[in-house]
Amino acid sequence: MTQSMREAGRNWFELVWNQGRREAITELLTPSLVLHDGGVDSVGAEPFLQFFDRMQATFSSIHVDIDQTLVEGDKVCVRWVCTAKHTGDGFGIPPTGAQIHVTGISLIQFKDGKFIEVWQNWDMMGMMEQIKGLAQSPTYVAA
Repeated sequence: MTQSMREAGRNWFELVWNQGRREAITELLTPSLVLHDGGVDSVGAEPFLQFFDRMQATFSSIHVDIDQTLVEGDKVCVRWVCTAKHTGDGFGIPPTGAQIHVTGISLIQFKDGKFIEVWQNWDMMGMMEQIKGLAQSPTYVAA
């Protein structure tokens, strides 16, 4: 079970992001999926489909590498790194051509081989800084 869950977590990123297969989203998510992303919760595949469409309209050459996966019970935690090129205005920012590098973690709960609940946290601020061409955030040192 552990290996199949690990593969299912990896498979999501391969099919949806690396291959850009939109239909894989509805194939892998249950209709009652609950997605927790930052402080926003959504239900069902439609909100994620809208997010996917926006990302596809904003970036080309999207590629996600999996750094690590951990499995416990009916959940798999995936630490990932995404690279892409800012070639569209899906976020309302004219294309800059910037190559972005974003990290994130997704915790995925399964039932009958499909995602039923997902918690994710990723560096959206870092992504926006990269496409806006802002200076990198300062490094803070504890006094």
